[in-house]
Amino acid sequence: MPALTTPGRTNQSVHQENSETQQYTGSNSAKVQLLSVTKTYTNGCHALLDVNLEVKKGEFLFITGPSGSGKSTLLKLLYGQELPTQGQVIVDECNVVGLRGDRLSSLRRRIGIVFQDYKLIPQRTVAENVTFVLQAQGYTRKEIQRRLEPTLKLVGLLTKADCFPDQLSGGEQQRVSIARAIVGTPPLLLADEPTGNLDPDNSWQVMQILQKLNSFGATVIITTHDEQLVRRCNHPVVQVRNGRLSRK
Repeated sequence: MPALTTPGRTNQSVHQENSETQQYTGSNSAKVQLLSVTKTYTNGCHALLDVNLEVKKGEFLFITGPSGSGKSTLLKLLYGQELPTQGQVIVDECNVVGLRGDRLSSLRRRIGIVFQDYKLIPQRTVAENVTFVLQAQGYTRKEIQRRLEPTLKLVGLLTKADCFPDQLSGGEQQRVSIARAIVGTPPLLLADEPTGNLDPDNSWQVMQILQKLNSFGATVIITTHDEQLVRRCNHPVVQVRNGRLSRK
């Protein structure tokens, strides 16, 4: 993984980095397995065909492939939005296929999800968007505030805490989306085309944040069609094509 350099680190920046590290090393990494997974939709379309995949704890994996190849479907299987037609999906030692209700919700609390289209709430500030999930999960106000500041520092948005989404650039909105996904310190982070709507500079900034989270211990899985970004990051890659998976 490319090193993340920090020019001219002061005592203050070192203290900030230590604070971030303490915030994000509280959870163990998660292991992911797909065992002979096939996903066929009701119209007969095969999204995935007999897919086998193992992502080890703390690994950073890219999933590439053309539009419609099954990349997003694969991620949806990991957090239970879709169920496989055949096979098993194991996340953090839980078989997702068998989870319902509170048990599925409990697993999802251990998974951070970043979407291409941000999915921010327009009427809420940056801080409110980031802490919304924690409030819904019953965290105390004190614990929410303890988590909020280091999370916003990590994504470079502490000074934007009181801004609304329409006051932010696309890159800033995506960083809010990342902050929302990681504020609960999940051991698994899934990002579906997180740089798809961004220019190269903002794409690289987002990728640096994701790599830093991985360096803190999180397992990170990213779908993307940006081959140049994949080459620049130099992480393991699997390709989905016609529903089948292959290592690159």
